[in-house]
Amino acid sequence: MSDKLLHLVRHGEVHNPERVLYGRLPGYQLSERGHAMAEAAALELAGSDRIVARLIASPLERAQQSARPIASALNLEIATDERIIEPTNAFEGLKNTGAEAAFRQPRHWFRLWNPLRPSWGEPYRQIAARMREAMDDAWDSARDGDIVMVSHQAPIWMAHLDIAGRPLAHNPAKRRCELSSITSFERRGERWFEVEYRTPAAGLVDDAVDVGAV
Repeated sequence: MSDKLLHLVRHGEVHNPERVLYGRLPGYQLSERGHAMAEAAALELAGSDRIVARLIASPLERAQQSARPIASALNLEIATDERIIEPTNAFEGLKNTGAEAAFRQPRHWFRLWNPLRPSWGEPYRQIAARMREAMDDAWDSARDGDIVMVSHQAPIWMAHLDIAGRPLAHNPAKRRCELSSITSFERRGERWFEVEYRTPAAGLVDDAVDVGAV
């Protein structure tokens, strides 16, 4: 494995009893289980015997909270980067599961006219571009040692698809990006390559609530 890697870490479970799509809404923080998931990711990174030079997180509270145990385990400061934030979404604050899910309601169907863009939120291409820009800048800023970036499911999956050269349009229900998962990349010259995917919180995921992602 490379002497230098960039790890995209998803945040842990969010306290979301109403099971809404929370997106960028304020006030959504990690649940008790979410904190345990974040600790599992921190232990995974700390136990790898790799030197980590930088820790960067999305400005949203759930990402900042998920970054704190990593900061503690690796003795790092948390830098914040707006470019790795959750995308915008027209369904924020609405039910995201079951018969009452917003996307099942005819009054909202006008927002679904173009799933390739997608028409209900930030364009996939824009998400991928800002993620790649943030990853490039982080890579160039650290001469030695790995970089950890704590982000969200959609931005991480966009980076995965874009780097793999796959179409960005997809079914959000089929993303491979578990809570507190770690997706690792390396850059060779100007090209990025995905090298590993880990789920350190796998034992906590089965009963988790994971319906708030965009």
